[in-house]
Amino acid sequence: MIAMPQPRGKLTAGRALADLTWLRVGGPAEWFFQPADIDDLADFMKALPKDMPVFPMGVGSNLIVRDGGLRAVVIRMGRGFNGIAVEGNRVRAGAAALDAHVARKAAEAGIDLTFLRTIPGAIGGAVRMNAGCYGAYVADVFVEAKAVTRAGDIVTLTAKDLNFRYRQTDLLAGMVIVEAVFEGPRGAPEALTQRMEAQLAKRDATQPTKDRTAGSTFRNPAGHSSTGRADDVHDLKAWKVIDEAGMRGARRGAAQMSEMHSNFLVNTGGATAADLEGLGEDVRKKVFQTSGIELEWEIMRVGDPAPETEGEKPR
Repeated sequence: MIAMPQPRGKLTAGRALADLTWLRVGGPAEWFFQPADIDDLADFMKALPKDMPVFPMGVGSNLIVRDGGLRAVVIRMGRGFNGIAVEGNRVRAGAAALDAHVARKAAEAGIDLTFLRTIPGAIGGAVRMNAGCYGAYVADVFVEAKAVTRAGDIVTLTAKDLNFRYRQTDLLAGMVIVEAVFEGPRGAPEALTQRMEAQLAKRDATQPTKDRTAGSTFRNPAGHSSTGRADDVHDLKAWKVIDEAGMRGARRGAAQMSEMHSNFLVNTGGATAADLEGLGEDVRKKVFQTSGIELEWEIMRVGDPAPETEGEKPR
């Protein structure tokens, strides 16, 4: 077994990951690390064997871990990385702070980060994926982020470093975001709160928020600007092309494309990661056959498939 560093935080071998993802599927992490603080994370990364992969994990809201698990050190920030502080027109948030909590705290201070209110997940993932909705994106309000590199250096990242695009950035592999700073326009706290309440009501009326999902399954296929904004004239919605392909409600095992919103992949109870990813690939194939559009996954899929048992054939 590889000799691992001995951090101040908690390091666990073979930690199950299914209970940490919204879809509740997947095998274990080879190693699971919860750093005590930024310095603990930096020291750990510096001492980690160079050939050991690193996978930063948030709250698992947009993630499928495959059934065979993840051969890597999964790093998950907890207490000590979830602080939220208002500094004038800016909000500084730890990577583990929930997007919804940041939106509410900002609104109380009269800062408009309301688009974050309905985005599932934490700030680290929101920055990495340039999260957005209702026509606003992280790129619109981003000032800077602090991160720890694979070599253990603590660095400051600018928008130029990250090169924000629709649902993606140029964050280097193995780099772990630990906090971010945002600056939003001013607004009356009461008005911002009312806007968030309206957004929540709209979301709950149109999305399967009570089901076991991982948010939007596929990216919208239309062209988008570098900040993530869609071209409204040519914008296509993933749910629309899925509907046109006849895949609303499609199933594989206990995995289903939601009847309420066809771009949501649902674990109806007892689905495996293979069921969920396989159904997603079924949808991609059918959409390509019917419209020539190649849908791109928005849900991240990581890890290895479950090993085949003797005599078992893949479906």
